[in-house]
Amino acid sequence: MSVAGTQRGFVPPPITRLEDTGLSALWLQDLALKILYFQGYLTGYDVAEAMALPFTGLVDQLLEALKREKMVEVRSSRGGLGAGVYEYAITEAGLRRAREALARSQYAGPAPVPLHVYNEAMRKQSRSRTLVTPRVMRKALSSLVLSEKTFHRIGPAVNSGTSIFLYGPPGNGKTTIARAIGNMVLSEAIYIPYALYVDGQVVTLYDSVNHKRAPEDDTTSRGTGSLRASKRRDPRWVRIHRPFIMVGGELTLANLDLIFDDVNKFYQAPVQVKANGGILLVDDFGRQQVRPRDLLNRWIVPLENRIDYLTLHTGRKIEVPFDVLVVFSTNLPPKDLVDEAFLRRLRHKIYIGDPSYSDYREIFRRVAQAKGVVYSDQGLAYLLQEWYIKRGRKLRASHPRDICDQIVDIARYRGIEPTMSRELIDQAAEAYFVDL
Repeated sequence: MSVAGTQRGFVPPPITRLEDTGLSALWLQDLALKILYFQGYLTGYDVAEAMALPFTGLVDQLLEALKREKMVEVRSSRGGLGAGVYEYAITEAGLRRAREALARSQYAGPAPVPLHVYNEAMRKQSRSRTLVTPRVMRKALSSLVLSEKTFHRIGPAVNSGTSIFLYGPPGNGKTTIARAIGNMVLSEAIYIPYALYVDGQVVTLYDSVNHKRAPEDDTTSRGTGSLRASKRRDPRWVRIHRPFIMVGGELTLANLDLIFDDVNKFYQAPVQVKANGGILLVDDFGRQQVRPRDLLNRWIVPLENRIDYLTLHTGRKIEVPFDVLVVFSTNLPPKDLVDEAFLRRLRHKIYIGDPSYSDYREIFRRVAQAKGVVYSDQGLAYLLQEWYIKRGRKLRASHPRDICDQIVDIARYRGIEPTMSRELIDQAAEAYFVDL
């Protein structure tokens, strides 16, 4: 399957009864009470929507049981037919039970999916099912100017699905290359649950910041009023594009394990679990608060065995798939970060060096066209001679973008056309370059 294809290996099967959820009736009743506790009066359909469960055959039975136990009562109907439009309110007895449940965990969102169900789903949606070809690579990296040697090293690294180490001087597009790699897989969609259920604990997984929703297939679309009528798939799952998550200097070892909220008493999945099925970019590797050696030590087993082990605050370890392409990007010399033994564990090492003069010219031409700067070979020759060769300055792939931005800023201020005249080039270079 090419990366441009659609991942059809897994669709969450529909749930029509309580047993299909893998959760107990009492646990789900507590969840419904917590939702009513926080949100007040809700219709049966509203409760089902908040729990991400079908109303008919499941939430209706939960509410009926709570009503029999005098935990909730029907206040009114918002019009229409059926129990789904009845408006429910929590009773005094329900408030007491809700507070007891909240003392254990304040989670009040979509019903979670059991861990073993998630693990099996991720195995069915593994990145190993994708394949990058030279044609796909050409399309994905068409906006970048790369040497053929570098270009042909990226493809096999992506197909490995394990780890890539991008290194070289700053400003030559390592992060941009990593993002382009991400774009090659973002066209595919996978399903992940909103949250996981582990030994009575909830681990939130879906993250609206890091996960980008994908439109539903026609065959699995839930549509408007989905939880009221459709039974085409389990609504506890959300369809997203394969994730591309970037972390930088803020990364710590604590971020790589389950993060327990002492106040709300539920967990948040670590960044590598959120990146499962996609790409995790560790940008500015070596500038984290944790030592590079410690960071790599943490990932040695997951990178080799494709399995990660996370720890609950009770001390129990749980197993999750590690289906992540980890990309390390650094401006620092590899020898200053880790020793040879550690580098061997990183499958693909790719040096991203300074552009050649011809590559620099092509980058500048493209950038100038995109930013509305009138390109000139004579102007570029002047820039190279005066501001690079005479001053012993190295070429960087990011310089054309920044210099063109300077030219545009100066031209707008002066009310003139942005061109590569000697005067504008000198003013732009003087404002941009700093001798260190």
